[in-house]
Amino acid sequence: MPIGFDAQRWERIKTDSAKWWAGELKRPLIQIVMDGRDPGRKEPSIPSYAPARYGDDVTPEQIADRWEYDLSRKYFLGDAFPTEWLNFGAGAMAAMLGCRLDADEETVWFHPPKGKENQPIDQIELKFDPENKWFKRISALAEATGQRLAGQAEVGMTDNGGTLDILSSFRPSEGLLLDLVDAPEVVNKLVWQIHHLWRQYFNHFDKILRKYNSGWTCWTSLFSDKPYYMFQCDFSYMIGPEMFDRFVRPEIAACCQWLPNNFYHLDGVGQLPHLDLLLSIPELKGVQWIPGDGKPSACWWPEVIAKIRKVGKLVQVYGPMRAFDHLVDKLGSAEGLCLITGTNHPRSDEKELEKFLLKYGAL
Repeated sequence: MPIGFDAQRWERIKTDSAKWWAGELKRPLIQIVMDGRDPGRKEPSIPSYAPARYGDDVTPEQIADRWEYDLSRKYFLGDAFPTEWLNFGAGAMAAMLGCRLDADEETVWFHPPKGKENQPIDQIELKFDPENKWFKRISALAEATGQRLAGQAEVGMTDNGGTLDILSSFRPSEGLLLDLVDAPEVVNKLVWQIHHLWRQYFNHFDKILRKYNSGWTCWTSLFSDKPYYMFQCDFSYMIGPEMFDRFVRPEIAACCQWLPNNFYHLDGVGQLPHLDLLLSIPELKGVQWIPGDGKPSACWWPEVIAKIRKVGKLVQVYGPMRAFDHLVDKLGSAEGLCLITGTNHPRSDEKELEKFLLKYGAL
């Protein structure tokens, strides 16, 4: 049985998403995924892992088959649509540039290349390597899943990472923090070198995915009819606004000028001091607010969301439906928002989910 999403649903996703990006949709986007659909086929023999966890004995075609099976077991409600992304960890470009990649059940870790654990920053050499193991693996998976899911689901871009996040994989712990003070010109040179390499990797994977996708998406499942990405700099949690303005903001601004539909992944309360600098970027379309571990969901931070919306930016949040109701009540409007509930709901919740979607005009 194919994935449960017909051509009419796809047209609605494309139309409403385009209006939302343009600020013309008079309602929020709401993505809800529900389990319980009969896939009509036997479950594949390989488990459902993030692709970085599979060994070389698992082929890209097997992973694509597993993805199709997993998607065929779901219902996509509201503005949700079938998608899987090339998940090789946040900052996968570090591995493609030579860092070691370690994956476990929870996450993916990147370490300096073997034998270069204490390499000084002025000795780091970065170059595009078409023979890199991870580059070839991700490329093969993009091709295989694109072929298998074409017309049924969108394959999301790999999370290449932010420039300082990638650089910090080569200079872990406090190494890069010290470099910002001791060797700022070298850091800045590498930031822009990574920026141009980043665009090269993005263009490579995008060229593959363009053959099969009907739009653009990435690890955050916003659908876009124009090139889109969720930019980030998790490293900025550890620096102040002055350093952010010097080493991060100019590069993020250049990214936003390059890709027409873009978001920034504002991850953790430690990044809130940088929000004004981010919002001053004219081409930045929106902000994804993630409060961080142990904090209430983004929907319980109406003052942050209001600040972002006040300057005309879009906002994407994760959270439960009750919390979203609270947010909208505080804001007075749900326009310009996108809620992704971030969990797969059981079939028994269907009536409650439909009632919620109807309330916001997303059914």
